[in-house]
Amino acid sequence: MENKLGNPQKTIEIIQKYQFAFQKKFGQNFLIDSRVLDKIIGAAGVTKDDMVLEIGPGIGTMTQCLAESARQVVAVEIDRNLIPILEETLKDYNNVTVINEDILKLDIKELALRYNEGRPIKVVANLPYYITTPIIMGLFESGVPIDNITVMVQKEVAERMQAGPGTKDYGALSLAVQYYAQPYIAANVPPNCFIPRPGVGSAVIRLTRHEKPPVEVTDPGLMFDLIRASFNQRRKTLQNSINNAQNLNFTKEQVAAAIAELGLPAAVRGETLTLEQFAQLANTLIENKKLETDN
Repeated sequence: MENKLGNPQKTIEIIQKYQFAFQKKFGQNFLIDSRVLDKIIGAAGVTKDDMVLEIGPGIGTMTQCLAESARQVVAVEIDRNLIPILEETLKDYNNVTVINEDILKLDIKELALRYNEGRPIKVVANLPYYITTPIIMGLFESGVPIDNITVMVQKEVAERMQAGPGTKDYGALSLAVQYYAQPYIAANVPPNCFIPRPGVGSAVIRLTRHEKPPVEVTDPGLMFDLIRASFNQRRKTLQNSINNAQNLNFTKEQVAAAIAELGLPAAVRGETLTLEQFAQLANTLIENKKLETDN
């Protein structure tokens, strides 16, 4: 197919034809390696039954591959200067819909309903590094039916998403992602696979949505507040971090009692706790406060 992208020559040709200027504010880096494209499609497990939401199609390199593998592709592109390019590069595909919008302002539940009758969708994206977390967490927290999210992100962000307790990469992002999904790094991608070359390495990570969260927690919002507090002041003890958080309304005694109930030492740091322990801590704080109120 003459419009087939995925190599440097064709990408440069299209960019020059439309005199396209890369915009730093959108974090634009276009893939020029077909082997990486194959790895992303393989990791996402895209089949002819699937509707795929692609975030940031760029000039349509990945979109073409997705269109050949999926039943329907909905590509959301924020940069209106790319729309005429996408009209050309995707003209041979009748199963692609391009939407010129900001993904953070779009009703994705409605899209899933319209294009996939509310069944779980697959999300594929080459995400700008500065907006990776808001997009991924926004997708999970919105209650959109999702099978998996397979994204190209900064390598260190991918490593943080799958990190375990006690490691340097472990943090609030690790716990938030692992509450919603099972992370798996499918491939590492060097800078020379993109135009222009980013200053850091990238990785493809698949986040397979849990059918139900791996921990039982009465108030997930409180659990995430505790997690954020404990990593905001990483070098402090868990107790001091929670007591210093202005949005957490527990006394020193209540926090100390809950930590002790979990069988943890008083000087424990948040970075050593598992997701399950944070869930137990949240549940214990709620139960103890309720008992105090009832008495």
